[in-house]
Amino acid sequence: MRSARLGATAIVAASLAGCSLAPPYSIPPNPAAAAYKELGPQGQGPWQPAATDTSLPAAWWTAFDDPTLTALEARIEAGNPDLAAAVARYDQARGLLGESRAALLPSISVGADGGRSRVSAGRPLSPGNAATYNNLSVGASLAYEIDLFGRVRNSVRADTASAQASAQDVVAVRLGLQASLADSYFQMRGLDARTVLLRQTVAAFQRAYDLTDTRHTGGIASGIDVSRSAALLSSARAELSAVAGARAAFEHAIAALVGETPSTFAIPVADTLQRPPAIPVGVPSTLLQRRPDIVAAERRIAAANAQIGVARAAQYPSFTLGGSGGFEAGNGNILRASNSFWALGPLSAALAIFDGGARKARVRISRAQYDEAAASYRSTVLTAFREVEDDLARSRALVAQERDQQAATRAAERTRDLALIRYRDGASDYLDVVTAQTAALDAQRLLLEVQSTRLQIAVDTVRAIGGSTAA
Repeated sequence: MRSARLGATAIVAASLAGCSLAPPYSIPPNPAAAAYKELGPQGQGPWQPAATDTSLPAAWWTAFDDPTLTALEARIEAGNPDLAAAVARYDQARGLLGESRAALLPSISVGADGGRSRVSAGRPLSPGNAATYNNLSVGASLAYEIDLFGRVRNSVRADTASAQASAQDVVAVRLGLQASLADSYFQMRGLDARTVLLRQTVAAFQRAYDLTDTRHTGGIASGIDVSRSAALLSSARAELSAVAGARAAFEHAIAALVGETPSTFAIPVADTLQRPPAIPVGVPSTLLQRRPDIVAAERRIAAANAQIGVARAAQYPSFTLGGSGGFEAGNGNILRASNSFWALGPLSAALAIFDGGARKARVRISRAQYDEAAASYRSTVLTAFREVEDDLARSRALVAQERDQQAATRAAERTRDLALIRYRDGASDYLDVVTAQTAALDAQRLLLEVQSTRLQIAVDTVRAIGGSTAA
């Protein structure tokens, strides 16, 4: 029995030391620039220079300093079904990995048999009398694939890399949902700011209409002035209703993201629109390790590389070792040493000598899958760099746009106020007031859109750089 154990141990050791037919693996090179082109000179964009110590925390949305957003983001983890599905896919990948790892070890089964038999007196080679006897046995059997060519080990490597990729998929889905919620939230807050503006505008237009109507009653203004004022007032009210409908859609989207039905979910209107925080974008080289979709794509290359080894191992013989042992007796104490038995073997080898080229085709398929994974990885990297550069360019342009739009809004508001004063004094007709009021409302609306867009771009920049930048 001791020699059997030594023989099995030697075979397992030989299997573990066997060769691997997978190609040597290395991450495909992806040259990265020393800095992002669209960062521009320091101080011209809403971000932190790469050399600063500022970093985004794991809960990156707290950088926006909005308690309502922070509370909503905390609900995604438990309530979002898309995230739950991603976690379930990761659990499946871990299960597959556990299944493939099991093949590294022998499979052992135990069993017991018992029976009573009678043989006839006329059986061949019989001494001339019948016999009745018991047959009892208890034992275990072993089966083990000797992994000389690395099929099992490469399967484990492939499933390990696939599970790691699936884990990064969960991170990517979580980050995408967090960014989607923040984007919807700030779009909704932009509409809140427009709601406040339009309510103020409706009140101002109502006062202007009342003034025009009074002047018309007194014979000072014409009916055309009253109609123009009424048209402006009705248009502002119509826009207020449209904004309310659009806001409701974003509120419903947020409800779905946090796992609630829209019927039981509500967010009060806010009258302020906060400023976007400074985003520490870092340097391009860190993006390759930080973005979960890039890490997942790289892990899929590693899995495809290991699958080449699995396909190539199928072109070589497979070796399987069997073994058994236990106790067998007809009666009495079955577990006595004299009733024991064991067998090491059979040691079998199998090799298909003709399969019509199926195994060679499988190797070609696995190599093509590797090439596909490598191309997908490069595409993911290029897309990531493009997204960061796009956001940086838009952020810098929006800073200048907001500055100019603020100046345009102040000028339009002064023109509106002066036009109304001149109308009250009888120095101009109401057409000047209508034109000035329309221009002021357009300028104020565009300023709010720019400010809301800056918040959305800040959120997308966080997503593009991979979320938290904390070490």
